[in-house]
Amino acid sequence: MSTHAKRERLLLADLLETHGPEAPTLCEGWRTRDLAAHVVVRERRGDAAGGLVIKPLAARLERVQSEFAAKPYDELVQLIRTGPPRLSPFALKQVDEAANTVEFFIHAEDVRRAQPEWSPRELDPVFQDALWRRLETAARLYGRKAPTGLVLRRPDGQTAVARRGTPVVTAVGEPSELLLFASGRQEQAKVELDGEQAAVDRVRTARLGL
Repeated sequence: MSTHAKRERLLLADLLETHGPEAPTLCEGWRTRDLAAHVVVRERRGDAAGGLVIKPLAARLERVQSEFAAKPYDELVQLIRTGPPRLSPFALKQVDEAANTVEFFIHAEDVRRAQPEWSPRELDPVFQDALWRRLETAARLYGRKAPTGLVLRRPDGQTAVARRGTPVVTAVGEPSELLLFASGRQEQAKVELDGEQAAVDRVRTARLGL
């Protein structure tokens, strides 16, 4: 049975292939080649990927990622499309679904929404619920750098507190859009913000995300 992570993986690979190696992305300073290298290193080079969360390893990660970015672009896209090596933890369906559903969704949107005349995807309710569960669980991590209190709310009223504090800004939108907002893509996320204007302005430009 197909999983959300597998579907988003294939979509990301298709987008990278379609737009080529030098297209813009929403990741600051990265073209599509850099984004593809990031995805491959994260999944296939655990010895370097630790630099994503461990600062002393960041220099090694940057070096390895640059080496992968220099590889033929078609090869990078194919590595993403075919998935991790058989012995990788990411090869386990449960791990893939838990670790990659959000990762691939966000990076697919990083490619899509950096292009002119993009429009939001129509996502099925089951996928929206899956994204909400992950956002709800990690809300405090996403909002830890928020300069004000931050609440994330679905149109049906379900709410997650990303950061406690006053004044409070409430972001309202579908889980997919809230996830993009909370991960630092505020300008491209289709959400409505409620709160004092000064607080709203601060949240719009804050460096949110993990």
